[in-house]
Amino acid sequence: MPPGLWTKIKAEITIWRVGVLPGFAVIGLVVFARSIGLMQSLEWLAFDNFLRLRPEEPIDERIVIVGINEDDIRNRGHDAIHSSVSDRDLAALLLQLQKYQPRVIGVDIYRDLPVNPGHNELVKVLQNHPHIIAIEKVLPERITPPPNFPPERIGFADQITDIDGKLRRSLLGTPTSDGYKLSLSVRLAAAYLARHNIQLENGIRDRAAMRFGKTELPRFLPNSGGYIRTDAGGVQVLLNFRSGRERFRMVSWSDIKNGKIKGEWLRDRIVIIGITAPSRKDFITTAATQSIKPAKGRVYGVEIQAHAVSQIISAVLDGRPLLNTWNEQWEYTWIFVWGFLGIAIARLTKYPLTNLIIVAVVSCGLVIISYLFILWGWWVPVIPAILVLLLNGMELTALYQYDYALKSGKKARQAVIESTFETIHNGPLQSLAKVLKMLRGHNTSTPELLPQIEKELEQLNYELRGIYEFLQKESPAEDTSLYLGNNLVLNLQDPLHDILYQVYTYTLERELPCFKTIRVKIRNFAPIDERCLSIEQKRSICRFLEEALCNVGKHATGATRLQVTCSLSDGWYSLSIKDNGLGESEHQAGRGTQQLVNIAQQLQGKFRRSPLFPHGTICELSWPVTKLWLR
Repeated sequence: MPPGLWTKIKAEITIWRVGVLPGFAVIGLVVFARSIGLMQSLEWLAFDNFLRLRPEEPIDERIVIVGINEDDIRNRGHDAIHSSVSDRDLAALLLQLQKYQPRVIGVDIYRDLPVNPGHNELVKVLQNHPHIIAIEKVLPERITPPPNFPPERIGFADQITDIDGKLRRSLLGTPTSDGYKLSLSVRLAAAYLARHNIQLENGIRDRAAMRFGKTELPRFLPNSGGYIRTDAGGVQVLLNFRSGRERFRMVSWSDIKNGKIKGEWLRDRIVIIGITAPSRKDFITTAATQSIKPAKGRVYGVEIQAHAVSQIISAVLDGRPLLNTWNEQWEYTWIFVWGFLGIAIARLTKYPLTNLIIVAVVSCGLVIISYLFILWGWWVPVIPAILVLLLNGMELTALYQYDYALKSGKKARQAVIESTFETIHNGPLQSLAKVLKMLRGHNTSTPELLPQIEKELEQLNYELRGIYEFLQKESPAEDTSLYLGNNLVLNLQDPLHDILYQVYTYTLERELPCFKTIRVKIRNFAPIDERCLSIEQKRSICRFLEEALCNVGKHATGATRLQVTCSLSDGWYSLSIKDNGLGESEHQAGRGTQQLVNIAQQLQGKFRRSPLFPHGTICELSWPVTKLWLR
């Protein structure tokens, strides 16, 4: 593992921990709110809108609706209190339809009681034509089918609406006190598919489900999709409405009577007869498909039957998707993934505007993905996913920014402390070390040392006051200045090689003992490409030179030669300080050495201090130009 990598990993883990725990709490709250049903209505709304916004599908020409409209009722003169059509008229309509040879006819009109005149005529027509299917009502109050009608030719017309009064499910079969009953849509689909040798059977993956051939109808469960603890009695499926403005061919009773239709429209088709007169209020409320003009948000009951039949035969014969849902584990995994993505976005974006744009783009992507899933026949939880994405993506950004500001404040304070200490260490502490060395070199204090000690202490006092005055002017963490002592302040915006020369000159003028014996001084500060260096990095390089020269002045005993160079070689800048002094064998790595090591780490470079043969020391700082330029 590269040096420092584990430190970076631990730092990143610490940063992530700031947002992960609150982010998981947000995910948990959203999941809890969903599990108790607080988001059910919003998920239904999203589901309805996705279905309504699907591309328009072609008319399903296998199904024809014969609607008995207001004109038909008025022209026949029927009493609205009793019925929209008498038994005689209904029998006449059925006989007229026989001429066009439909494959199966569904009569979506209740006939539990005779509606004279013509009851016997209707009974005769129903008995003589086995491909006619009548309806009954089984839930909650029963309406019986026509008397003496075979059970296999009866389907219930019951529909199950949700608590908001809208239809999204289709009931295909249910147990009753009179045995198991099948819906009109299943009866019509089974009769139509029988010609293709496809029979109604139990499911394979789910034995309680219904299956036609290889197509198993996905059974609705209490927590399917956005539903929470819903009554899933009997066999229910989500109703995949056919999209578009014209879903089925619809003709009126008058069109049939007056011969205004083409024979191929009805031949070998599924024909469903029902009421399409607004005054009879045979409506079902839904928001998932285009509604009828007289009643906004509502669809005629006979058209609902057509939708239910169409989704079955289209899935079996055309491969049109049925509406499926994931199991709960996958749904909550989906929510968690989007919530964690929100945490990641909050972590990786540094600015509120950037965060807002990215969260908006990702949210749009989530909606588009969820919409595509609907097109492919899968209902995924989009509302809770958007909530956790938005809450974590936007709210946690503020938390990260606060944490970043807090840590930046600590870092800035530490930088002030480090910079101040470096100034003190390379100035007053050097003077203090000189005084202490003078005192330690004598067993007892002598009068001749007192003037020199007094002079050094005055210099120390002067340097400390100079540092105070410099710090009063501006913060060392923010300024572009370098304080060296004696009120000498360098501008770090000047070229680095010029600044290094000034540091070199000032430091060698300090009264350090080992500087007095140096006779040969070689210096070379080559120009440096400073585009890769920050102000703080330039300050660190200057402090390195100052500290290294001070070490020579204190420890290079007997040195006569000093060579200071700054050069570029193979993509690395090197600042080296060489002397030929004896050095001190007892010299240990102290705070000054640690300062040099920290400077090398800041530059992502290398530091070395090693003896030279036969005597002398080299102190060198190297840093890679390429790495700094790429940062």
